[in-house]
Amino acid sequence: MSGQEKILIVGPSWVGDMIMAQSLYKLLARRKPEAALHVLAPAWSKPVLELMPEVSCAIEQPIGHGKLNFSLRRELGYRLRSERYSQAIVLPRSFKSALVPYFASIPVRTGFRGEWRYGVLNDRRPFSAEVLDKTVKRFVVLGLDREETDLPEIDVPTLQVSEKSRLQTLARFDLEIGANNVAIMPGAEYGSAKRWPLSKFTDLAARLVGVGVAVRILGSASERALGNSIVASIDKSRVRNLCGETSLAEVADLLSAATVAVGNDSGLMHMAAAVQTHVVALFGSSSPSFTPPLTATKKVFYLKLDCSPCFQRQCPLGH
Repeated sequence: MSGQEKILIVGPSWVGDMIMAQSLYKLLARRKPEAALHVLAPAWSKPVLELMPEVSCAIEQPIGHGKLNFSLRRELGYRLRSERYSQAIVLPRSFKSALVPYFASIPVRTGFRGEWRYGVLNDRRPFSAEVLDKTVKRFVVLGLDREETDLPEIDVPTLQVSEKSRLQTLARFDLEIGANNVAIMPGAEYGSAKRWPLSKFTDLAARLVGVGVAVRILGSASERALGNSIVASIDKSRVRNLCGETSLAEVADLLSAATVAVGNDSGLMHMAAAVQTHVVALFGSSSPSFTPPLTATKKVFYLKLDCSPCFQRQCPLGH
């Protein structure tokens, strides 16, 4: 409606982070129920944002992850001036991520201090890795007023998957409705150090199929080879490799229809948690203390090796 307050959130670039950012959107929606929340984010995130009722509008960020492209950011900022946002909240901690709100002349531009953001941000908040020891806390704290010192209770992400959409997706892939099934997510876009060994996923899938449980392997097109390796020696009537065949919205549908979802610390792990499916989460180079699945229905496995968490993309020690 005319005169409605609008807030622009510059969203993160990873699937898991985008899902965890919903905790911030929930906080803002609760505190400012009349405000419209617009999220500036990569094009791939639109299907995910459409499952978040707190978000009024998803705006495509046309610039690739890690690229500056100063002129394109300036052009986008100028184009957004007509929205007359009251505030921008910049979740990424880079200089370039704050440029669009600056060029959009948004009066209050909130984000963490760092990377020479003096000027482009005018509401700079202190950052403490010790206090903000979870990614979700780093998002939610930027929605607080400057004088607030204590984090409120954090609302966990909850993607709204409709029954109609779920049934349509199951039908599209000719999957049995109501079947006892486990979703296996063997990939992790960040790097191989986050991935449970493929032989372990294969053994798990074979055991599940052996006791009559259907297995659905989910992931991106780049992870299709992982899925093919898992299904190579398993009864094809009980296991499906759907890596690369689904949209993100369809993955949400399939995860919501799963009995259990098993995966590495990845975006799909966070998606499984957000559709309220029981999650079995496997952590390697990262830490369940930093990016845990935000759900009460979970089982987390973490070896707590002396070298972890190292947050390396590839393990230099061969673990």
